[in-house]
Amino acid sequence: MTSIPNPLASGQAIKFIEGTRIVTEWELQANNITRYHVTRFYREQITNSGYYDQLKYIVEPSVEEFESPGSLDTSGEDDNTVVPGLQHKYDQTGLLLVTDRCASYCRYCFRKRIVGKDSDEIVPDFAQVAQYIGDHPEMTNVLLSGGDPFVLSTAKLNKILDHLLPITHLESIRFGTKMVAYEPRRFEDPALSALFQRIHEAGKTAIIVTHFDHIGEISVDAEHRIRALHSLGVQFLNQSVLLAKVNDDPEILAATFAKCHQIGVRPYYLFQGRPVKGASHFQVSLRRGLDITRGINKRLSGIQKTFKYIMSHYTGKIEILDLGDDGRLYMRYHQNKAPESIGRIFSRPHVEAACWLDDLPEG
Repeated sequence: MTSIPNPLASGQAIKFIEGTRIVTEWELQANNITRYHVTRFYREQITNSGYYDQLKYIVEPSVEEFESPGSLDTSGEDDNTVVPGLQHKYDQTGLLLVTDRCASYCRYCFRKRIVGKDSDEIVPDFAQVAQYIGDHPEMTNVLLSGGDPFVLSTAKLNKILDHLLPITHLESIRFGTKMVAYEPRRFEDPALSALFQRIHEAGKTAIIVTHFDHIGEISVDAEHRIRALHSLGVQFLNQSVLLAKVNDDPEILAATFAKCHQIGVRPYYLFQGRPVKGASHFQVSLRRGLDITRGINKRLSGIQKTFKYIMSHYTGKIEILDLGDDGRLYMRYHQNKAPESIGRIFSRPHVEAACWLDDLPEG
């Protein structure tokens, strides 16, 4: 009798940065290794950028992922989910998970539990979401995230807006996306102009939050699309993640933020890498992060210094301020689940090699 091979046990050759390795599907699943996918556009962009040796770590798998400990929900997203697919962690903001797919998969993604999978955390019923938002007038903005909302068709995005635009107390609609780096030609869709016009005519602001981690990701095509969307009244912010081997260099990040500023994208957050299972090897120490942010600010003009160095912790968004002469790390709550804590400065004893708030002792 011929036995049927177990697909979880059969090995397959996978090309990692460090070389080809035979792994089983079980190993990949057990270690939460995100599947490999990258657009042809992005592959060509980083290959021709002159920075391939850094940028390859964003999308090419590494064997370090197997030995990278951490959590799959570093910010407590499950605890802040109020209806399926909608998170309400901070009073003014609703976070909608509208898809579990991206154009390419970042190896450092903090939502490895969702992306590239058939997740039950995605919004199944936008009418239910709209009902909740309508009942919470303190919520003035929503962020469409996932996954990447721009992998959805423009028709699907319009259907989502059908539920959101009638809510009078919503003032802005944000789209969190790395598509501008991965496939900027997505924004050539003429139907997008009408979509952004709808938002404008509803008396709300359309904001695209781009995700440029490195100046080598800012293509000529991306710049053209951003400038064209600016002419439609779309505002742009940029979020970057501080990543070991990729952009842990003040000169690179200063150049990235200066370029963003030049093309009309306001640098918004520089995130401390999170202790994500399968991705915590991207973290740099908090001391190193502070050295880098000082180096960035030394290289930027006053009007370009618009970013905050942020740790997106379970308790809230924490701005990392400085390491004092007293050996304590000083921080401030930029956002917090408890409104009375917003703006509060606090400190903890510094520990060398600490990369996250939980690595620092209380007291």
